[in-house]
Amino acid sequence: MKNIIGFALFLVVASAQGQIEKRDVHIAVGGKVALYYLPLTITERLGYFKDEGLNVRISDFPGGTRSLEAVVGGSADVVSGSYEHTINMQSKKINFQAFVLSGAAPQITVAISSKLAGKYKSPKDLKGLKVGVSAPGSSTNMVVNYLLAKGGLKPTDVAIIGIGAGANVISAVDQGRVDVISQTDPAVTILEKEGKVKMIAETRTPEGTEKLFGGPMPAASLYAPVEFIRKNPNTVQALANAMVRALIWMQEASPQQILATVPEEYTLGNKAMYLFAYNNVKTAYSKDGLFSEAGAKTTLKALASFNPAIKPEAVKLADTYTNEFAKKAFAKYGKGKK
Repeated sequence: MKNIIGFALFLVVASAQGQIEKRDVHIAVGGKVALYYLPLTITERLGYFKDEGLNVRISDFPGGTRSLEAVVGGSADVVSGSYEHTINMQSKKINFQAFVLSGAAPQITVAISSKLAGKYKSPKDLKGLKVGVSAPGSSTNMVVNYLLAKGGLKPTDVAIIGIGAGANVISAVDQGRVDVISQTDPAVTILEKEGKVKMIAETRTPEGTEKLFGGPMPAASLYAPVEFIRKNPNTVQALANAMVRALIWMQEASPQQILATVPEEYTLGNKAMYLFAYNNVKTAYSKDGLFSEAGAKTTLKALASFNPAIKPEAVKLADTYTNEFAKKAFAKYGKGKK
């Protein structure tokens, strides 16, 4: 009987939004335990993907570049990662497009070991230090590269070390394997509260992001090869529906509801600190899944500041994102709709 009801519900979903071309979708993500990817976890845990008629499998990788490689290599369909990668890939003549925004700010903090904090005055003082990022080429790497450029340094003036996310970040600092971290919460908040690192720059909030980058900076998103989106528009719409529904739920949810939804291991053994970290970044989540042209322009300017391969005049920004799917999703679930 349950199978019959489930199939009937699927038929209702399929008829309402058009036949889903690909029910089984594989999403690659880099560091899912981080608060950066909380909307993805919420969407999964509340069953919103299933509600849209999808069977979603999520594979976690050490960083954003690794999850992107999985899709480029054909072992996954969609990336849950930083919007900036669509611009990077276009510069390499590989066309990706972001179709729903979950992070309106990067939530990435650059912090220096407390043992070295007394010597730090400006970004130029980072020269020669070991910087721990989630993975080389990831958005955590991008933020520190931008900070280095502001200090007149090149990316090669520091040693970039991939240390993953979550508990791995804490152990890398404790073991002295890195001098500086460019990382997401809750790991950074835990290290700060324990007095092990001092913040240099933060993008946990729209205000902090504006201060560092001079404008809005879109962050976590779902993006995929343009060809995948063209071939599977109803599948992509279903993914966008689920994510936007989660973003709307998050706007109304209490911190305790958030905590009750995420896997316990994501709290890194300290639920109180996880909630503290969540409160630090809760304004960084998108409310509607939509990209702004201003944010896309800020991203392009930031990337071009340290990457000579990015030629702003050659980039077609309008091709790196679309609001078509998120607008439909918000029309379905926004304004008090469930």
